Amino acid sequence: MAANPRPADAQAIEEAARRLAAGELVAFPTETVYGLGADAASERAIAAVYRTKGRPPDHPLIVHVPGAAQAAWWAHWDARAQRLADAFWPGPLTLILRRRDGAPGFACGGQASIGLRAPAHPVARALLAAFAALGGHGVAAPSANRFGRVSPTRASHVLDDLGADAPLVLDGGPCEVGVESTIVELTLERPVLLRPGGIGAARLEQVLGEPLLAPDAGAPRAPGTLDAHYAPSTPIELVGSDELGARIAQLRARGGRVASWTRSASGRDADVALAMPPDPQLAARRLYEALRALDRAGCSCIVVERVPAAPEWAAVADRLARAAAGSRAARA
Repeated sequence: MAANPRPADAQAIEEAARRLAAGELVAFPTETVYGLGADAASERAIAAVYRTKGRPPDHPLIVHVPGAAQAAWWAHWDARAQRLADAFWPGPLTLILRRRDGAPGFACGGQASIGLRAPAHPVARALLAAFAALGGHGVAAPSANRFGRVSPTRASHVLDDLGADAPLVLDGGPCEVGVESTIVELTLERPVLLRPGGIGAARLEQVLGEPLLAPDAGAPRAPGTLDAHYAPSTPIELVGSDELGARIAQLRARGGRVASWTRSASGRDADVALAMPPDPQLAARRLYEALRALDRAGCSCIVVERVPAAPEWAAVADRLARAAAGSRAARA
């Protein structure tokens, strides 16, 4: 095979579409993270995604489509979905809808619902268009990494994670948003925010004309919503800004090497220190790359400053909490 990753030019995109149509996997960029793509209507291809990632078979995938017209092939499309699609598609918003009778359910984790998204990245959109021209209806694409680990935001991350299992990787540069899509559940009477992401709850509520509920025990399973997820190998601690200096000193006094990602100057006393941007969108964009860099630093612990309890920080706070839980689960 030619060099991998491949620059995402027209020739590479056409080859990737042919591979998808043949039941193969392809990794490609979206504005959120890189996805491990497969024909969502192919049982064999979807099985390969689960196998490559090591993903539990009851954990659903998101199906990527060009737009609302193609989404309606998969799901019962209602007025709420149309309002949100008009406002935010293409973009980092996944809608959970009731799957149509007869629509393939291989990517749905055994559920009657399906997650659908129209990505905004030009490479993703070109790939979806080329795949549709070959008769494809949608590309299921979870993040292109091993299950539960840090999501990839560059093509090189895909190869780092998947190694010899990596398929053709289309290199479209770094991801602009940097964290996974916002997920809104629309199968219930009231809309539910299942996962915060690049589109804030206030903007969604304005378009919907009603508040978003928090998920409860009856909410369907959705991608990336396990308590432990997005975790590096190095243990993570989330520490308040007033405790940073003391906690880093305590860990170092025990003989450990400490890495940090903080906004406050007191976090710079770590053995390896990276500055967290004060802007929440920029922090989200750099989150996974920072975790990867600190994970490679050979430290015994990563100390991350807790982010502000403000709506604009919700996506970063969500991913950090799950990453910390994931690192604890890996040690248990």
